Amino acid sequence: MTDAGLNAVSVAAAGPVARGSVARVGLATAISALCGYGVLYLAARRLEPAGFSVFGVFWGAFGLVAGAANGLLQEATREVRSRAAPTGAPITAEGPHTRPMWVAVGVGVAAAVGIAGTSPLWAPHVFAEARPLSVALLAAGLAGFCMHATLLGMLAGTGRWSYYGALMVTDAATRLALAVTAYVSGWGLAGYLWATVGGSLAWLLLLAVSPAVRSAARLRTAGPVSGFLRGAAHSIAAAGASAILVMGFPVLLKATSGQLGAAGGVVILAVTLTRAPLLVPMTAMQGNLIAHFVDHRSARLRALLGPAGIIVGVGAVGVVAAFLVGPWILRVGFGPEYVTSGALLAWLTAAAVSIALLTLTGAAAVAAALHRAYAVGWVGATLAATLLLTCPLALETRTVLALLCGPLVGIAVHLSALARAD
Repeated sequence: MTDAGLNAVSVAAAGPVARGSVARVGLATAISALCGYGVLYLAARRLEPAGFSVFGVFWGAFGLVAGAANGLLQEATREVRSRAAPTGAPITAEGPHTRPMWVAVGVGVAAAVGIAGTSPLWAPHVFAEARPLSVALLAAGLAGFCMHATLLGMLAGTGRWSYYGALMVTDAATRLALAVTAYVSGWGLAGYLWATVGGSLAWLLLLAVSPAVRSAARLRTAGPVSGFLRGAAHSIAAAGASAILVMGFPVLLKATSGQLGAAGGVVILAVTLTRAPLLVPMTAMQGNLIAHFVDHRSARLRALLGPAGIIVGVGAVGVVAAFLVGPWILRVGFGPEYVTSGALLAWLTAAAVSIALLTLTGAAAVAAALHRAYAVGWVGATLAATLLLTCPLALETRTVLALLCGPLVGIAVHLSALARAD
């Protein structure tokens, strides 16, 4: 089949985002979340709180750079999905075009070289132990994840939601398998570092076994590479800012607190556990959300209401559950060293709702090609959170303030831009 024919077939498969696709991705998200919880559980049980804080910082560092790489997912989804719309220009053999997967190779290699080359400047302030291994794994893991994220975007843009979910689950299951190996063998901290990045090669497995995935990977988008890179650069900048709050928060916490110690390990675990039920699905369903808002381009603000209502409703239930049973779950599930109050867990869950709503408005901004507003919103939220973390307050108090109030800045920016565009 010619490239033009391949693109026509792939884009024609996209269609409106159906409930079935959400259900499939939702199931994959649930499985992925359970695998993520499994990695955290095994690390917390094997490493004491001080050791878990070291692991948590690396987990956050990889989440930060991988979250930035999700900008490639967002741009690939938007570019492919927009060609499925009635107003989208057809992709033909003539004219400039882009192969996103090849762009991802270049971005991944450049990012890995950048991390390794600049590591003497920042690694001593971030990684307290196993520094050379941490830098090497971070660089290699990011290179692989650039391909992973772009392939997810191609699958989302073409409506191949079953394969999208399969790639998510393969990534998460690989991490859990490595964490179980580390736990059983007594591998120690290094084993959990390997487990953190181990899923970054899951895309290679799916390419090897699935013709449909290979078809999506070969897909082209209309326009020159420079145009794709410009859009991706805005998305990567904003996704990087979002990743600081969503996954890289332990790094930010350490940077503004110095040595975290055992108390920091408890706070990091509490933040991770209270946000995962909302933010893991939100991150995993970025493709669905962007496709949803592209399909509802004539009324994006109205299209926000349904998902926002679900987030607030689920979050309200989570706040009550965190207050009532959160301390017991933390103590029984992870050990007697992990002790905190129900009030703190409830406030951290409310903060997760704030970040989830910011993630939602950001997806709407990306779908509207409001890349600058998307980036400004997330960067503004991150800067506000960083400033709040420097307040002379207790670690727990400033953590809640940063995560709860910082995202409100970004939400305001996104909604203002969407209102002007509608």
